[in-house]
Parts: sequence; structure tokens; C-alpha cells
Amino acid sequence: MLHVGFDGIGYQSGLAVSDDLLHWKRAGLIFPRDPSSKVFRYNAALSCILHDAELGSACELQKVDGRYVGVWQAYPSPGYEEGAALMGLAWSDDFRHWERGDVILEPDPGAEWEAGGLYKPYLIKVGDTFFLYYNAKDKGARWHEQSGVATSKDLKTWTRCRGNPILRNGPADSRDARFASNPWVVRAGSQWAMYYFGLPNAGHACDLLALGSDPFHFEKVPEVIVEVGPPGSVDETHAHKPALMTWQGDLYHFYCAVSGKWPNERRGITVARSRPWS
Repeated sequence: MLHVGFDGIGYQSGLAVSDDLLHWKRAGLIFPRDPSSKVFRYNAALSCILHDAELGSACELQKVDGRYVGVWQAYPSPGYEEGAALMGLAWSDDFRHWERGDVILEPDPGAEWEAGGLYKPYLIKVGDTFFLYYNAKDKGARWHEQSGVATSKDLKTWTRCRGNPILRNGPADSRDARFASNPWVVRAGSQWAMYYFGLPNAGHACDLLALGSDPFHFEKVPEVIVEVGPPGSVDETHAHKPALMTWQGDLYHFYCAVSGKWPNERRGITVARSRPWS
């Protein structure tokens, strides 16, 4: 499991390992900030490794030219996600040592929906094409986030979808009126499923779902996939930022659980499962 931590300066990325998906041990820092780098001097968030995108899979990792490939994002200023993030690739043979590549995607100032900056990348391969999903924000003081995609044949030249953002904010009273973010896309038979989180204009973030017949077009379903928990639970404030895999016939839905109120909130990673817990 990749995970990012914020220490008051910015993000760095670690690795955790588990035998059962429930009990995790930290394996150490694998993608630290680099004070000598203009890009990574404050933030280094390794957010995704290329993997099998079938819904029933265990997210088996895939290699390109014999190596694993990950996607990072880096914010330019100290603090919590301060400034407009950039995205790039990183390469590894063992998950613990990463060679950092150049920037492949930065905010498009001509696209209002993403002019304020990019957020979490998610990389999959469909046929001979790589799909890089991401969410982004506008430049509003109380900004909105929506989700789009860029594609590439060679991981070097990227083309944004003309239909971006492919997942837009809902109406003012909807659960994703302000944020429709962090897309996690899988193929489910003849359908495509985009798990994402929504944030309303007032209230709590939760994980939602949109379905489509191809990896570019999605229609939202009305049901909440993972709702916030009752008062006193680990996810009483927010249950958001999905990551999914299937193991031993069960679908595991990992997400960021938030309890309490800012600035004294607590954040961690938890999991929901398709089969009830015994």
C-alpha cells in the first residue's frame, strides 16, 4: 500500500505491507522530498502504480519495459497542498527505490476547471493506450473540483480528453456539488466503473460511483457507496478517496477516514468490504 503523510511542511510517501489487508506494517519512506529539487523540495506524493484495472482482480502490478511505473504529484510551496501541483512518472524495480522522471502534466491555464491546479493521479492501461485520470480545481476562492483524463501511447506525449472534465459537479443540493474527485476507474465486464468522492456545498464527503460503457463517458448512480459513520466513529466527518481491489472473492474498498473537526481532526486509512465482517 502506498500512502502519503503530511508533516507540516508537505507530503512524503511511504509503503506499508500486509498479509490479510487488515493488519498493516509500515515498510518505510520510499519517496521523500528533496530539498535540492525545485519540484520536490516541499512535496513528493507517489500516488499510484500501474496495475490491472479489472474489478475482480487483486490489482496485480504491471510492468513497462521490465519496470514498474508510478505517478507522482508535487505541490510547489510549503504547507498542505499549497500551490498548483505538477504530475510526472517514476520508475522502480523493487517498490522501494524510485527513479523520478520529468513532469508530464501541469495545469492548463486555458481550461477554467483545472487552472487552479491538479490533484491525485490514477494510471491504467487499456489496450495500447495509457489513461491518466486526475481531479483538478478552478481558481475560485471557494474552489470546485472535477475530474478528467489524459491519454498516451508512450507515456511521454499526453493528450487531454476534449470532453474534460468527464466527471462534473452535480447540482447545488447534491453530494458532489463542490467536489467530484479522486477517480478510481475499473472495468466490470462490459461496463466501466468510476469510484470517486463527492463533497457537498455543506456537509460530509462520501464515496460515490459513476458507470459507463467506455473509459471516457460516465453516468452517476444515485446511491452512496461508502457513507460517513455515526458520531464517534473513525469516519464521522468524511469517508472519501477510494481505492479498490478484490481478494479471495471479496471486494475491498479502502478510503481515507476523517473524524473530529479542523484543526483537531484525525485522518487515517480504513476499509469497507463487500462481505459483512464477522
